[in-house]
Amino acid sequence: MTVLVRTVTAGDAKAGVITLDRAEQLNPIDAAVLAALDAALDELLANADVRTVLVTGAGRAFSAGGDLKAYIELQRDPVAFPAFVAELHRVFARFREVRLPTIALVNGVTVAGGLELLMNCDVAIAARSARIGDGHLNFGMMGGGGVLTLLPRFVGLARARELVLTGRLLDADEAADWGLVSRVVDDERLLDAGIELAALIAEKSPLAVANAKEVMHAIWAGNVPVEAGLRLERERNAFYCLTSHDAREGLEAFADKRRPRFTGT
Repeated sequence: MTVLVRTVTAGDAKAGVITLDRAEQLNPIDAAVLAALDAALDELLANADVRTVLVTGAGRAFSAGGDLKAYIELQRDPVAFPAFVAELHRVFARFREVRLPTIALVNGVTVAGGLELLMNCDVAIAARSARIGDGHLNFGMMGGGGVLTLLPRFVGLARARELVLTGRLLDADEAADWGLVSRVVDDERLLDAGIELAALIAEKSPLAVANAKEVMHAIWAGNVPVEAGLRLERERNAFYCLTSHDAREGLEAFADKRRPRFTGT
């Protein structure tokens, strides 16, 4: 088994939990894991009760990245290796692009592909055990799964250069200070913290959440100028507020002093 999928109660809804489950190997990312992550997202998206996706790692790692022993042969194949990296890009991008918010629960070693998976999630919470970095250059490799593009957008170019070129790992507090994770919790609280966050999100209109996520990602990922970003935000806001049930329901619930009954429409 490479990936485990389950649902947990998060407030009045469910959260999907995806666990990378090859703990003895520090949860390496290979073709089988990518296929399992892809299938896990499909399964959770098909469940109408699921409102958020949590992703974490079993044992003492979130993920130590690619399977370096397998790369000895894979990187000699001019067809298979680029195809693998392309598939990694496609699957990881789904965590950015799906309508459900995705939350990385970062435990232990989080390096290379593990860092790239983290950066493709909407929110990341770190356990105190987390050690986060790039590490490709430590093994005579270079990033190709997104770290060279995404890391400067998270931490700024100077810090990204330092992390990539030295291969050092940040502790959890440093990662929070640098903006890679939103906060740090004790290891035994990591899953609970993710569920609590998922429960807060589940109180909101799923349609409004999906729209807000899409607009923020489009502006950030496209490095959209302020004026163009404001135009996109204004247009999406107008469409949502003028056409959705949930926008009207939220206002009526406020006026009636009751909990809103959002339908996602």
